[in-house]
Amino acid sequence: MDNLTHSIIGATVGAVLQRSLPAEATQEAQHVRHRLLLVATALASNFPDLDLLLSPLLQAPLGYLLHHRGYTHTALLALPQGLLLAALIWLCWPAARALLRTSSMARGALGLGIGLGLALHLLMDYCNSYGLHPWYPFDARWWYGDMVFIVEPLFWVVLGVPLALMIARRWLRLVVLLALAAVLLFFAQKALLAWPAVLVLGLLGGLCALVQGRAEAAQSGQSHHQGQGRGQGQGQGQGRGRGRAGLLLGLALSGGFLLLQNYASLQGRQLLTALLQQQDPRAQVVDVAMTAFPSMPLCWAYASVESNPRQGYYRLRRGVLSLAPAVTCPAALAAAEPAHPLSPAVQEIAQVLIPLAALQKLKDQNCAAEAWLRFARLPALALVSGTLGDYRFAATPKGNFTTLETAHTGKCPVGVPQWDYPRRDLLSAPTSGIL
Repeated sequence: MDNLTHSIIGATVGAVLQRSLPAEATQEAQHVRHRLLLVATALASNFPDLDLLLSPLLQAPLGYLLHHRGYTHTALLALPQGLLLAALIWLCWPAARALLRTSSMARGALGLGIGLGLALHLLMDYCNSYGLHPWYPFDARWWYGDMVFIVEPLFWVVLGVPLALMIARRWLRLVVLLALAAVLLFFAQKALLAWPAVLVLGLLGGLCALVQGRAEAAQSGQSHHQGQGRGQGQGQGQGRGRGRAGLLLGLALSGGFLLLQNYASLQGRQLLTALLQQQDPRAQVVDVAMTAFPSMPLCWAYASVESNPRQGYYRLRRGVLSLAPAVTCPAALAAAEPAHPLSPAVQEIAQVLIPLAALQKLKDQNCAAEAWLRFARLPALALVSGTLGDYRFAATPKGNFTTLETAHTGKCPVGVPQWDYPRRDLLSAPTSGIL
């Protein structure tokens, strides 16, 4: 996922933790804990992406492909990352350090918040088609969720709106909400987001705002009532800002959206697998990578691979799937190339046929290609130039960032992460055909 989404999810977790715990002994400590949990969970929800600093260790594009979503995106290294983040907070934030010395509740909340932030980062990265390998070194396989677009505005709305309502300065709160609305309208204008989706997002954002606003008002009223018995200042200080219903609703809507996307992805994959099998009964459909459209469970981009070792080839296809053929998918993500229908629901944009033996030979004889194949889920090989590119990203507007020119790779890369080959089935298939 994009880092804005990671930050919003982390901050939401921090806000829920803060508002679920009893207040600290003093208003000063309460304010410090509030800031501490928001900052720590947001940082933890981004911390694994520090692996981008490792990209220069390998030649482009191998550094990015093999190190991003790499070691720091594993469950095994979550603990040392959490300890490192806690240590940085302790060393660099005197007010937080003073609070943590005296409050066991703050220490427990910080540990829980950091742990949740790191876990949610891995979960959200799993949700798209890029993948990660969370159980390395015990399991070196890539895992793909294939259910959410890498930039998903729904999370911004259902979590960002309740968070915005927590901002103390009214003018800043209004600026954040207007900026969020402007981004949605801009995406729709650029045909990155369907107008019906904008309407649904607006309704969901309004619902979360209403629920959070009522929760804040109800909690303020309760605090005022309690203050009359204990002293006005103390009662308001301990109770202010405890409403969390809108935040919880946003998290529930996010979870429900993930379940809906997962179901739609599975349905689309089953439909595509059956259809592609009919297109070429001699080949076996071995994988279908599903890429969601933003906030549109009915619209999907797909890229598939079919293998036919007996005839010596494998085929890659890409196109667009609409689970409701009457629904028009956003034009900017449906690709500008001409497409032809395979069915009322499926539009194929392109396909390529590649000799299995050529891919296997390149893997055995070219060390850079061998390293690249530890990333590639849908390896496309241009026979004339020897260029490799992952077919999942063939339609990326700025070009396929996975492209490797095997004719100009230079020295063999050193220190290649030993991820399992996503297409081991193609690389180890015995071939008997001539293609």
